[in-house]
Amino acid sequence: MRYQRMLVPALALVLMTLPVVSARAQGEEVPRGPTFAARALQALIDGIQFGVIIAITSVGLSLIFGSIHLINFAHGEFVAIGATFAFFLNVSAAGPGWHLIPAALAAVAFGALLGGAVERGIWRPLRARGTGLINLFIVTIGLSLLLRHVVLVLYGTRPASYAQYDIQSAIGLGPVRITPRDLTVTLLALLVLLAIAALLQKTRIGTAVRAVSANRDLAEASGIDVQRVVQFVWMLGGGLAALGGVFFGLVEIVTWDMGFKLLLLMFAGIILGGLGSAYGAMVGSLVIGVVAQMSTLWFPVDLQYAWALLVLIVVLLVRPQGILGRAERVG
Repeated sequence: MRYQRMLVPALALVLMTLPVVSARAQGEEVPRGPTFAARALQALIDGIQFGVIIAITSVGLSLIFGSIHLINFAHGEFVAIGATFAFFLNVSAAGPGWHLIPAALAAVAFGALLGGAVERGIWRPLRARGTGLINLFIVTIGLSLLLRHVVLVLYGTRPASYAQYDIQSAIGLGPVRITPRDLTVTLLALLVLLAIAALLQKTRIGTAVRAVSANRDLAEASGIDVQRVVQFVWMLGGGLAALGGVFFGLVEIVTWDMGFKLLLLMFAGIILGGLGSAYGAMVGSLVIGVVAQMSTLWFPVDLQYAWALLVLIVVLLVRPQGILGRAERVG
């Protein structure tokens, strides 16, 4: 009786393996997962998408630092405000129910106006009073907490998605699969970054922005209206942060603290690329995004941001001024 009880599980195990053995014996093809090269290419595309979104949000942060040397800790909240403002216009029952495209454009305009208002109403008076940079940095922390909790009260804690382009089927581009929404967001973000580069290189206001970032006193002595340039930089930074928030909420999800989650990666991107350099912010953000996604090929997803920050530390040990930053003498 004891042997019969031992034999029954053994027979059951044999019967369970019979279909597999017969399938292999008949020469049927066993399905296989994607190769490592295909997974690496997929991670690279995902990293570029993530990197360009970080780049859009971090360019304004880098230009603000270059123009007035302020580390704006509240910049992440402009990202959340842009995403939630577009959500209000697009989804909320209290809103007008606009399509996402005009809602996103309105959010960008609102972010630009908010950035200009914050500069005109807070930072310019504080600079006129001779407030030190450390004190200004503390004010940015307080402003960040205030704006974040205003968004929390108005939006709530429940994550949500936009009404359009939410659920889509992925299309195959060789070994890579991507949804039309993600492909469109990536291409639009790249076009925006190219437009920013053209603005900085080909326009008078862009030349003035670069001059103020390089040497504020010399730019002012050359006849450049520094206050006007700083105002433009804050409006540009606010609009780009809002656009990045809409893109991030579109490919991920809209939450009240999404800007705070991106803030560390924004700082990592601008430090890696070189403080005060718009092009450095673009390059550094792309590196952060690609490294974060590529690391998931070998390590858990929960550690992807940690590896991106480790790359930041290694690069700064070799090149302290960042990838595109300029070495400066101290003392």
